[in-house]
Amino acid sequence: MSSNQVVFFDTTLRDGEQSPGCSMTTQEKLTMAHALEDLGVDIIEAGFAMASEGDFAAISTITQAIRKPRIASLARAKTEDIEMAARALQFADRSRIHVFLASSDLHLEYKLKIGRAEALDLAGESVRLARSLVDDVEFSPEDSTRSDRDFLVEMVRIAVDAGATTINMPDTVGYSTPEEYGRMFAEVRERVPGIDEKGVTLSSHCHDDLGLAVANSLAAIQNGARQVECTINGIGERAGNAALEEIAAALYVRGDRYGVSTSIKLQNLYPTSEVLGQIITFKPSPNKAIVGANAFAHESGIHQHGMLANPLCYEIMTPGLVGVSKTHLVLGKHSGRAALRHRLEQLGFTLTREELQQVYYRFVALADRKKNIYDTDLVGLLPEHIRENRRVPVAELD
Repeated sequence: MSSNQVVFFDTTLRDGEQSPGCSMTTQEKLTMAHALEDLGVDIIEAGFAMASEGDFAAISTITQAIRKPRIASLARAKTEDIEMAARALQFADRSRIHVFLASSDLHLEYKLKIGRAEALDLAGESVRLARSLVDDVEFSPEDSTRSDRDFLVEMVRIAVDAGATTINMPDTVGYSTPEEYGRMFAEVRERVPGIDEKGVTLSSHCHDDLGLAVANSLAAIQNGARQVECTINGIGERAGNAALEEIAAALYVRGDRYGVSTSIKLQNLYPTSEVLGQIITFKPSPNKAIVGANAFAHESGIHQHGMLANPLCYEIMTPGLVGVSKTHLVLGKHSGRAALRHRLEQLGFTLTREELQQVYYRFVALADRKKNIYDTDLVGLLPEHIRENRRVPVAELD
């Protein structure tokens, strides 16, 4: 892998599915896996083999149908989990076992009820076992961002020595800030011998409890992470995971700042989001970046006038870049004359300045009373003689 290539590890089918309302059948997971393959993701975390018979079946099914991405299964640092993951992955062309173990004192004491020494032993033993079964092992010290830094460094060192090929340091509860998260990657990379020499990949995995998941992921990339774990539409536990589409778009649009490349096919971002929305019980919020219904919609008159003059005035990327068909100029009470004239001309009506002014006053009065203005409403605002002289329209009435 090139030093400036960022690998996308999609966990929509595992961490994303853990979100309420996002559970998927094996067939739905397979449909989503095909969409992720078409999108260009490098690794698909297909599930948690030990969690249920359904997860095991889904992982096994996906390994037999998907060929381009590497397929991963999650596993706790337990022999039975790791062996089950290996069995689920047996048909994969390229497989990965993703082992996780808590590293924060809070998790060790209250969740696992073990001490630091036992945790370090488990980390080494579990990675060695996984590595004896597959040639690609990822290790995640869970709750890395709330872990004692010296202890985290020691656990990572042990995992690297045991054969881990990827070290993922998750912000499990969305606690960190970009500066802190980036600094953790820089410090671990500096203090753990062999990370660069052995070609070990550092990975980020961020949750969005403070709304910082994408920002934290980008900070990790700036500090040496070359794998980013994320989900479509940012679905996941609690407030969700880092959104794949936002990270991919940011790395492209701000390539001047990040200077990395990816295998993501940006034009498939919106179609992939749509596939997920059809499978689970909800679609992204309208104001969701990149794939929300309003991501390329403009109502403000000032914005609409600028968009008609040059789309770059108010859009930092074209809709087509991410697979959206076109920009939408939404007519509402904030719209101006330029947008109104533009839409009327699309509908086949050419008005003089005086006629447009009269219709605009009627339009504003209507928009104050009505949330949604349709094409039929606009035509109804026109004087009769203009409606009768209508030319063949470019667009049909809604």
